Amino acid sequence: QVQLVESGGGLVQAGDSLKISCAASKGTFSGNAMGWFRQAPGKGREFVAASTESGSRTYYSDSVSGRFIISRDDAKNRVDIQMNNLKPGDTAVYSCSADGKESRYYGMSYQFSSDDFASWGQGTQVTVSS
Repeated sequence: QVQLVESGGGLVQAGDSLKISCAASKGTFSGNAMGWFRQAPGKGREFVAASTESGSRTYYSDSVSGRFIISRDDAKNRVDIQMNNLKPGDTAVYSCSADGKESRYYGMSYQFSSDDFASWGQGTQVTVSS
């Protein structure tokens, strides 16, 4: 299994932008769909965004669509998420994940859940102040 490490979290103000990254400390992203999830205090894990193994298809939750952009560079074993126009409701620990399924096909309307992913990073805290 690929081992994942997130970086780039921090404290920002509402309306600011922030990019967080995920790198493979062991193994490779190649062939994996990659996802970002978040968990706010007292709440369950929430899907944020995902990218197919080719990067040709991306998926976003309704709450971040139009504000967040997921991107990946398999040559660098890195997946980023650019977060724009941040809101206090985006405050959470953000974790990246890899599905561990070689080149699995996901349809255009696929609804990702944490059950789709096998490997997880420890997470990075993003705090948005009002």
